[in-house]
Amino acid sequence: MESVRPDYELGPNDQVLIGVPQAQEIDQRPFRVDSDGNIELPLVGKIHAAGLTVRGLETVLATRLRDYIREPQVTITVVQFRSEPVFFLGAFRTPGIYPLQGGRTLVEMLAVVGGLQPNASRRISITRKAEYGTIDLPSAVMDPGRKVSTVEISLDSLTRNVNPAEDIVLKAYDIVNADIARPVYISGEVTHPGPIEFNGSSSMSIVQALSQAGGFTPAAKRGKVRVLRPIMGTTRRAEIDVDLSRVYEGKANDFPLLPNDLVYVPRATARSILAPMGTSLITSIPFIIVGLAVGGAL
Repeated sequence: MESVRPDYELGPNDQVLIGVPQAQEIDQRPFRVDSDGNIELPLVGKIHAAGLTVRGLETVLATRLRDYIREPQVTITVVQFRSEPVFFLGAFRTPGIYPLQGGRTLVEMLAVVGGLQPNASRRISITRKAEYGTIDLPSAVMDPGRKVSTVEISLDSLTRNVNPAEDIVLKAYDIVNADIARPVYISGEVTHPGPIEFNGSSSMSIVQALSQAGGFTPAAKRGKVRVLRPIMGTTRRAEIDVDLSRVYEGKANDFPLLPNDLVYVPRATARSILAPMGTSLITSIPFIIVGLAVGGAL
């Protein structure tokens, strides 16, 4: 079972396991919050737990126990929820554990948690325990070892389409996760190397990123821009060469970037830099000669 955040708010029918090593009457015993929101405990009597967070109940119980124990050490774990929970982790406006009451869809629960933070990735992941079935989407991946299925969902697809297939009904103990959007990093022969933020957009092309970096320097080699893309589950990156000369000429499609891509623009050789300059100089020689001749006549 997922560990419960200390700001989880207790309510009737939640069951907690209380740890107090100095009090055997309470230590490692389960207690249920009754219908009135109270917990009846040895030594300290009745505590109104409904509305308190896990951390708040720990504080109240420790305060009560100080009448009997000098420095009570209190830990509380929720071992049974009053209703089936789902977990919203990461870059949501109000992440936490939320009860599932009836068949709540992903879009409905996103409204409950207030949506995403401004710097969140536009893709969210859902992980489901195998005992609750697999996620019914073609892109879902089953992990037999962990006994879970996972899927990534585009928030744009989820919110722009009418009745999107991605608006699945959530199941008990589903984990919905949103990461902070990582930037694209531009280095090499560009005017302003550094990170380029997605700024709420779900995609960015290499041309857009290079434009935000101020474009190429005169020494840039446009014909072989390199994209270094992280390989999932490793510390290595895949190398992807992009001929931006063909992209700018309309002979190839723009290349889509992903968060955490590294774009490297190499420096051209001295010969390739000077070649256009030399061609320009040669074609201008007759005009220079004519100019000198005219000047001498005058």
